[in-house]
Amino acid sequence: MATIPSVEVISRAAVMLLSASAERLGLADEDPDTSPHRDLDEARRLITALAGLVTASAEYLGAHAGPLRDGLQSVQRAFREASAVPDAPGMGPGEKYTGPVS
Repeated sequence: MATIPSVEVISRAAVMLLSASAERLGLADEDPDTSPHRDLDEARRLITALAGLVTASAEYLGAHAGPLRDGLQSVQRAFREASAVPDAPGMGPGEKYTGPVS
């Protein structure tokens, strides 16, 4: 690990959180609504952690920042769409770090 640049470590962690979020939203399955992996409570936690990491480290991510922010917004929107009772604007997962996502 000592030889891996910090941006790479941060990016890998962010990609893992992003992938886990998508899995918990059921996005890896043909029909997310019937996915046995869907767990919105777990997805909320993962998305919030991802938002905190991406927001806190944005200045260090360089070219990686944009795609990671885009991925974060995608799972935030997917969460909103999957919720039976959507959160108020600014109250969704990670939105305390990113601001409201529509």
